Amino acid sequence: MNQIRISIASSTLLLASLPGVALASGFQLLEQNASGMGQAYAGSAAVAEDASTVFFNPAGMALLAPGKSHIAVGLDFIQPSAKFSNAGSTSPALIPLSGGTGGDAGDMNYVPHAYIVVPLNERMSFGLGLGAPFGLKTEYDATWVGRFHAVKSDVKTMNLNPSLSYKVSDQLALGFGLNYQKLKGEFSSAVDYPAAIYANPLTRPLTALAKPGSAMLSGDDTAWGYNFGAIFQVSPQTRLGLSYRSAIKYHLEGTANFSSTGNPITDVIVKLPVSPARGGNIYADIKLPDTLTASVDHHVNDRWDVLADLSWTGWAKIPVLQFNYANDNSIVSATQENWRNTWRVALGGVYKVNDSWKLKLGTAFDQSPVSSTYRTARLPDNDRLWLSCGGQYQLSKNDAVDFGYTHIFVKKSSIADNGGASMGLLQGEYKSDVNMFGIQYSRGF
Repeated sequence: MNQIRISIASSTLLLASLPGVALASGFQLLEQNASGMGQAYAGSAAVAEDASTVFFNPAGMALLAPGKSHIAVGLDFIQPSAKFSNAGSTSPALIPLSGGTGGDAGDMNYVPHAYIVVPLNERMSFGLGLGAPFGLKTEYDATWVGRFHAVKSDVKTMNLNPSLSYKVSDQLALGFGLNYQKLKGEFSSAVDYPAAIYANPLTRPLTALAKPGSAMLSGDDTAWGYNFGAIFQVSPQTRLGLSYRSAIKYHLEGTANFSSTGNPITDVIVKLPVSPARGGNIYADIKLPDTLTASVDHHVNDRWDVLADLSWTGWAKIPVLQFNYANDNSIVSATQENWRNTWRVALGGVYKVNDSWKLKLGTAFDQSPVSSTYRTARLPDNDRLWLSCGGQYQLSKNDAVDFGYTHIFVKKSSIADNGGASMGLLQGEYKSDVNMFGIQYSRGF
């Protein structure tokens, strides 16, 4: 019997996002605060505006108001949209597939974040952050034309980030952090049992006995990573920031569950020890990318600050996504990804209206790691353009509320994913965009 391939494209997080509309490159989530959303996260490694600097650059903890502890808590609301248009999708038998276009694979999601920074002495501070730096969630109608490629993809991560900063001088601050991260993924699709049985001459006479079914693969793991950064005050008006977050390697362990074929005879066949659809304990080795960010925060005058970011993400660490059975290392699923490293550039501005109000604007261009050749239904990603706005209201000397809104324009994504004898050809185009709103409260005490 030919291998039944379930395309598990991108095993890694989200409390909320979706394929091709992932909110930063691939399925990365930059939404780790609301105070940076209004300027499209430009200047993220240099701003050090509140306790959320724990994530973006731990060196920034040394630049917060001295002698005070700081907290920041917030919630980002994310509404992605991804709609597929069919253009000749076929079954493994090369006949047009029945079913709709899947509906809108996106849905409203929520990403929380929380941070605290405590000074240890005049030069050192300790910080702790909680967030979700990667994520993916998509769900199509169960009977859509691409059901053998993907139905549901749900990946969640939780990241705990203890950090230390050290103020070397008035011109230089350094920071380092550890990241304890949990990853949990769940992926489903329909399974074309008749096509798989027909593809093997030995089982071909039994084809009519089987009906299509479904499959669910799930797994989780915890792992450690690190991050560090530096901030340079090159002049009274200009601050430079450099930050790095390491790659994190996971060994996911979980289960593969396959439904019945609808007939006892064909059930015996697909549950044979040599069958990739037999179900059981599985594992996958997955490495999430590292990121490097360089930022500028320039104080133009008493009203204006100009911010800029250039960041690199090492997505080429995901050449293939493969799930194996734990008992004999045989393959359950293998999907060629061949992702490429990406760049993101952002530019923003902050305007101080008065002592209580600040207004923020920003834009960014974000490359996609996914090429049209290897685009899948689970992550039909493409390049995107950010337009952002927001503001800050100072409730008191020590309390502030930040809010931001972003619309992400995603370039139309063509797809021609040929899954072979078990999946057929998914061919068409995706039209996607994202709306985001974030709100955050921060306090120094």
